[in-house]
Amino acid sequence: MVIGKKGEIYTTAELREGAGLVPGGRAEAELVEGKIVIKAKPTAMSLLRQRRIGKKVNVKELEELRRELGEELERN
Repeated sequence: MVIGKKGEIYTTAELREGAGLVPGGRAEAELVEGKIVIKAKPTAMSLLRQRRIGKKVNVKELEELRRELGEELERN
């Protein structure tokens, strides 16, 4: 990995793909015992593409996705 001048972290495509990180996507990060843990945040489209049989989306997750989608539509 390489750390850029502004603190950007560059990693391999293999790691990004394995974690579900995509260009333009969103992620959340937290510090766990001195380690940075990065998780891809689901998008409305990724949730729609998933087979949802037997799976539930909680209300908070749905509200956040709706807010993000609205913001994205306003930008475009």
